[in-house]
Amino acid sequence: MRFDVITLFSPMFDAVYDHGITARAAKRGLWSLHTWNPREETEDNHRTIDDRPFGGGPGMVMMAEPLQRTLDRIRASGNRGKVISFAPNGTPLTDEKVRQWVANDESLVLICGRYEGIDQRFLDRSVDEIVSVGDFVLSGGELPAMVVIDAVVRQLPGAIKELSTLDESFSTGLLDAPHYTRPEVWQGERVPEVLLSGHHANIARWTREQSLQLTQKTRPDLIEKARNEGKLTQADEKWLEEHADK
Repeated sequence: MRFDVITLFSPMFDAVYDHGITARAAKRGLWSLHTWNPREETEDNHRTIDDRPFGGGPGMVMMAEPLQRTLDRIRASGNRGKVISFAPNGTPLTDEKVRQWVANDESLVLICGRYEGIDQRFLDRSVDEIVSVGDFVLSGGELPAMVVIDAVVRQLPGAIKELSTLDESFSTGLLDAPHYTRPEVWQGERVPEVLLSGHHANIARWTREQSLQLTQKTRPDLIEKARNEGKLTQADEKWLEEHADK
């Protein structure tokens, strides 16, 4: 899978290309990264990529022309995939969306805006989807772009053990259960006895109930979504009913 990123700060992407799971996946040839600086597509001495907004207001707006020229170069280099930009008013980034991008096996072009935003005409003409990583404002699109790359790459076949991704938060419709490792007792607190029992059926049920409990407590909307999608069993529904007020 190929990612082409339009950004003013290419070195930021060393974080995903040179470290951790994503770095190992890149070395295996599972994905590639190409960064493009829109300043290289300007013609003035100052390499201007932003200007004051029409109608007044604070800050500067990224100009459409340098971005479009950069995108045209990306298209000419072979990436014909979906173009994604980032803003708080975009559609939420979800595990479902990430898995769909992976299933489509399609390269992505990520636009990292800065300042007050991007000229709307470029967004209307050339961007397929605006994505939000949360209800807050960041200084630019680089961090959301890295979030997308990390989330997508770790789902690529061969990036990590398949069972690791099948058992994560959201993959089952619920949040992940708590995890424990050695020592069995740490500062007076013991690992739950069921996890030491070796009884796989009991461990599986405990894990499921912990997921239900955590999801009900912190993300009840996911419980309803899982119910509508038929991801809750009769045992799940019984447990939820018994613990509704707890």
